[in-house]
Amino acid sequence: MKIVNNYPFPSLRDVEVFRKALHSEQGAFGPFMITSDPAFVEAAGYAGYDFVLLDMEHGPGTFENLQNLIRAANVSGVCPVVRVPRGTDIWIDQALDVGAGAVMIPQIDTAEQARIAVSAAKFSPRGTRGTCRFVRSAAYGAIPGADYFAKAQDTMVILQAEGQKAIDNLDDILSVEGVDIVFVGPYDLSASLGIIGQINHPKVMELIGEICRKAAAKGVQVGCFADSAESGRRLLEMGVRFVGYSCDTAIFMNMAKADIAAFHGEK
Repeated sequence: MKIVNNYPFPSLRDVEVFRKALHSEQGAFGPFMITSDPAFVEAAGYAGYDFVLLDMEHGPGTFENLQNLIRAANVSGVCPVVRVPRGTDIWIDQALDVGAGAVMIPQIDTAEQARIAVSAAKFSPRGTRGTCRFVRSAAYGAIPGADYFAKAQDTMVILQAEGQKAIDNLDDILSVEGVDIVFVGPYDLSASLGIIGQINHPKVMELIGEICRKAAAKGVQVGCFADSAESGRRLLEMGVRFVGYSCDTAIFMNMAKADIAAFHGEK
C-alpha cells in the first residue's frame, strides 16, 4: 500500500503534535476560520499555528467543502479542529469521516449531553459512531478496517460549556470519560455574571481560574476564546491551554488596517 508521507492518518499525525502543545507550558494556539477558503487554512499551517478551528457553526461552509479545508490543513501540517453546527451525532460523524482531528461541540449544558457527544465521536465499544472504512479519514478503504477503527479512537473531543447551566453542572461534565477539553466562552461567562461584554472583568477572570482548577483536578484541559494574542497570553498564565484566537477574516482585516496606517504614515 502506498502511504503518502509515510503516514496513513495525516490528521492523527497532527493530533499527536497538537496534544504535545496542549500539555506543554506554551499551550496550543490557533485561529477560528470562517472563510471556507483552503488557501487561508494552508497558510495558517505554514505560519505555525498549533491548530485551525474550522467553524461550521457560524461559518458559511458546507461538509462538501470541509474535506478540502482539512486537506489544506493536512498539507501544511496543522491539526484540523472542526466545530460542528450543534451536538447531533450525524454532524460529529461526518466531520470525523472527512478527516477532523478533533471535534468541538457547542451548547453542552449537562453531563448527559456530554456523554452523548463523546459517544458519537467514538467507535464501539467506547461509543456509537457509525462504522465505514471507505471514508476519507480511512484513506477511502486503503487502510485495513481494524487498523482504522482502532487508531481513529485517538481523535479528540472538545465540549463548549457556554452558559450558566453548564457552569452549574461543570463538575459532572468534567467527570464524563472521553472529554479532552472543556471550552469556555468569556462573553457567555460575562453574560452569566450580569456584566455582559466585560470579558476582562475581575469576576470573569476569577471564574475562568476556578474552572481551570476544577478541570485540572479531573485531568481535563481548558480552552477559551481570546480576542488578541496578548489576551491569549493572560489566559495561558491562568491555566488555559487551548486558546482559540480571533478569526481568519478579522486577523486579515486588522493586519490590512495596520499596513494601510503604516503606508499613510499614521501613528
